[in-house]
Amino acid sequence: MNNVVVWFDIPVKDLKRAIAFYSKVLGIKMEPPMEMGPDKMAFFPYEQGAVSGMLIESKDHTPSTKGTLVYLNGGEDLSIPLKRINAAGGKVIKDKMSIGQYGFMATFEDTEGNLVALHSPK
Repeated sequence: MNNVVVWFDIPVKDLKRAIAFYSKVLGIKMEPPMEMGPDKMAFFPYEQGAVSGMLIESKDHTPSTKGTLVYLNGGEDLSIPLKRINAAGGKVIKDKMSIGQYGFMATFEDTEGNLVALHSPK
């Protein structure tokens, strides 16, 4: 077993808005949105065999600040994406803090009402 986590879904209310938010904060290009039945989704970039996930707009998924906390890759220096959160419509909840030998982390609330974390070595 390489990774305990293999995939994650982040529920959203407005897929277009969420794509714009995460693209700006993480400095990424999300895969084009697609639909499966009534659900709409957009995938984070990923490499074969790596852990990744998607944004999903669905009546079966509800954004929340309670429950499981997903940590996204904040790049080499967490300060960079952290500076983009408020301008993109989100809110920093816990500013950058050391987690010892494991690097740094911070939490934010996205435009959809989810509590999400960022992690980086610096």
